[in-house]
Amino acid sequence: MKGNGVKKTIKTRYHLYFWIIYFLFNIIRWGSYFNDYWYSLKSNLVEFPLHIVLVYINIYYLVPKFVLKKKYVAYIIFLLLALISHYLIRSGLNYWLVTEDIWPEVQGKHDPFGFNHIVAVIVGELYVIGLTSAIKFTADFMIEQNKNRHLKALQYKTELKYLKAQIQPHFFFNTLNNLYALTIQKSDQAPKVVLKLSDIMKYVIYDTSKKKIPLSQEIDHIDNYIELEKMRYNDRVHSEVSISGNIDNVTVVPLLFLPFIENAFKHGLQNNDKLELQISFERIDNQLIFISKNNFDKENTSSFISGGIGNKNVERRLQLLYQDKYSLQIRNENNEYKVLLKIPIK
Repeated sequence: MKGNGVKKTIKTRYHLYFWIIYFLFNIIRWGSYFNDYWYSLKSNLVEFPLHIVLVYINIYYLVPKFVLKKKYVAYIIFLLLALISHYLIRSGLNYWLVTEDIWPEVQGKHDPFGFNHIVAVIVGELYVIGLTSAIKFTADFMIEQNKNRHLKALQYKTELKYLKAQIQPHFFFNTLNNLYALTIQKSDQAPKVVLKLSDIMKYVIYDTSKKKIPLSQEIDHIDNYIELEKMRYNDRVHSEVSISGNIDNVTVVPLLFLPFIENAFKHGLQNNDKLELQISFERIDNQLIFISKNNFDKENTSSFISGGIGNKNVERRLQLLYQDKYSLQIRNENNEYKVLLKIPIK
């Protein structure tokens, strides 16, 4: 049963479990109270189908039709009508099928349809409606929260894939430009570039599809890229890559550091005869610190710090992957451009 956008979010078998347990509980409770389990069974057999009908009318019809549309007065009116109808049917069936002593829990004999009895039955039904509504809407809330978490995770995953797909062709174009430049120069290094490019293609096609790869493997690819650039620029490039701490079991997301190194080559050689590049990876406890430093011409500060697609892409990926658990500082001081990135290892 569905009504006006409210769907059954609790599986049918759990509805059955609830009503069976509640039915048995009521038989034992009132049977113990009256010391008459046969009477308790008969009265509950009459009353429980009516409980169930009233509960589902409230949850799947009255609430979505009136409460969710903020028609509160109409809801109260129709709920009162439903409660009165319930009282008349329940009391009539109990009187004719079970017992003429319609209210055995109070002293003396009471006739049905009296004011006190009406109030007592309606309050009891409101208790049932309140209990079942609380269970239903609490379950709905938890299911909706879980669904939202899944949607958010899917959104993050989709965006991460998009960012990775965005940077891959960018990285390829830069590398192909290197090959093109060497080909124009008819350099003997061109065959070596093709081999290095082949290694990088394997990395971009296969390794970047993984969530994480060993840091040592990522450093190998960084070395490959630097070697490619050195083949292009010859003695204009001086580089140093250092590693501190034990990185044997450290894994990182692919293509996290290369954009910074690309920027160092792209902008560091723009107005400089030589590029002095220093790269370091340091593990301190459960934190990985990456530093990239290179000489830099102040005239290009604004374009360099923005970093184009690379830096923006990496920063967005860091936000999605680590939220507020990472630190990224990019600054230019004393003609030196420095990137300092700290990320958690676990």
